[in-house]
Amino acid sequence: MKLIRFGKEGQEKPGVHINGTNYDVSAYIKDYDESFFTHQGLEKLTEVVAKEKLTSIDSKERIGSAVARPSKILCIGLNYAKHAAEAKMAIPAEPILFMKSTTSLSGPFDPIVIPKDSVKSDWEVELAFVIGKKASYVTEADALDHVAGYVLHNDVSEREWQLERGGTWDKGKGCDTFAPLGPFLATSDEIADPHKLRLWLKLNGKILQDSNTDDLIFNVPFLISYVSKFMTLLPGDVVSTGTPAGVGMGFNPSIFLKSGDVIELGIDGLGVSRQEVKAYGES
Repeated sequence: MKLIRFGKEGQEKPGVHINGTNYDVSAYIKDYDESFFTHQGLEKLTEVVAKEKLTSIDSKERIGSAVARPSKILCIGLNYAKHAAEAKMAIPAEPILFMKSTTSLSGPFDPIVIPKDSVKSDWEVELAFVIGKKASYVTEADALDHVAGYVLHNDVSEREWQLERGGTWDKGKGCDTFAPLGPFLATSDEIADPHKLRLWLKLNGKILQDSNTDDLIFNVPFLISYVSKFMTLLPGDVVSTGTPAGVGMGFNPSIFLKSGDVIELGIDGLGVSRQEVKAYGES
């Protein structure tokens, strides 16, 4: 199944995407949150879709983040060799972990707002997955059993704040609108192999990122097993697996986002998202 959320910001309702049409399931499901994934929500939703006559959603409705605000958004840094090279950083011996604030979560077609005083805002197309059941000290062999599904993510980053302001990367990762997620969450049965997916990103119509998840340094089962040694992953948590080469800071000279730019990105089987860029305070 493909899970969507629709409606005004902060008032999103759950829905499903079937054969090109979005349908409302809010009469049966409260939201795609921790409780939903914990209490066999996907099984219940499967029954609803099979048995109930669902109402279609107006195509003009806003599409929100594919999942409700999770307990955490965890990201993996430098997980593609060519991206590490363009960043002039060594390939990590172990996964680099950082957090995006949950307030950075936004819809896949919502504007990206360049923060006040930002000078180096950048883009990153990424494959993310959503945890389906509590994960603590998980083995690699059992890891994929903990995945509810996969989703397209733009890990927007402010490079000066991330790399030049001291401390952790989190400063440049958690700004409002810096985590467009969606357009939908594809349940794990829809993605035959998460390690054989093309992912790409365009800036103003020009492809700047074009790669495949077969180039991941640390794959999904390893990441789940690794992370779950350091923290418990809860149902509904989002884990983003890193970005390939082609980010703005990797060009010479570097390219950073400005008001009026348009970003389009996609992953095989996970749809396409589009964000217009606005300056802080711009209507």
